Amino acid sequence: MTVARASVVDVARALGIAPSTVSRAFNHPDRLRPETVAAVQEAAERLGYVPNRHARALITGRTGAIGLIVPDITNPFFPKLVRAAQRSAEQRGLSMFVAETGYDPEKERRQIATMAPQTEGVIVASSRLPDDELRLIAQRTRVVFINNDTPGLSRVLLSSGSALREGIGHLAAQGARRLCYVGGPARSWSEGERRGAVRESAAALGLEAHYLRDESGTYAEARALAKSVLASGADAVIAFDDVVAHGVLDGLLVAHVRVPEKMSLLGCDDALPIQTHPRMSTIRLPFTEGVRAAMALIVADEVEADTRIEVAGVLELRETTRG
Repeated sequence: MTVARASVVDVARALGIAPSTVSRAFNHPDRLRPETVAAVQEAAERLGYVPNRHARALITGRTGAIGLIVPDITNPFFPKLVRAAQRSAEQRGLSMFVAETGYDPEKERRQIATMAPQTEGVIVASSRLPDDELRLIAQRTRVVFINNDTPGLSRVLLSSGSALREGIGHLAAQGARRLCYVGGPARSWSEGERRGAVRESAAALGLEAHYLRDESGTYAEARALAKSVLASGADAVIAFDDVVAHGVLDGLLVAHVRVPEKMSLLGCDDALPIQTHPRMSTIRLPFTEGVRAAMALIVADEVEADTRIEVAGVLELRETTRG
């Protein structure tokens, strides 16, 4: 026996509203009151109605899906980004496709080309492609970049600069005089911003600064660099992100250097704050706000080609810094 599927009309009749309102609740939920959208979704689930997104795509040219491309799903920074994007998409009645590139430009190139015709737009985090190529991609694809500050692109930047300068000021106020910055991948926009903030703050505050780099961005390499940190004579360490900070912290503890009594340590991203002992002082980045901004650019009817949105991180002082 064939069971008839519930339709838009069935959902509308159950709620006493127009079928067009039901369609709008799935296709453009931002145009309705939240309580109306919730009621439609509840009735649809109860009646077994499932929107036919393939049919909608044929009629409207809209797929109901967004693509998200990240370089490394194992880095604690990116699962937070994926989760924020998934929630933002769901709030708009959209699906989410996620792909990982492994920091490989060729894989990133292929993923963008594959996702573009299947989605309403693609969000690319921490792109490794050259600026000129990104501009060409943006001319033929609806795409928004996160943490890539190439002029001419639609981009959202999760900025740690101001909070990092505040954190270095705190370290100086607590007696730090020699900083060691353990940076990350050279091609990362975040690395450039953070290294620049350390350099500017050290010059402004009259602090010595020594620079190391964990090019792989891995815990193991950062742990091995702890010996070089100690050799620099630093009394405070700033790490590219919390993974690097965690590795340095472990290396310092193995060398019997007490943190923060003998060495202060400040991370970035707030990815591992409760997984270290002592708990990591860091910069908390506004993942949800940043992803919402990127999603709004993707679904907007019109967007200026050169749209730059910056959202600022917040300093979180915990146990790896004094005071």
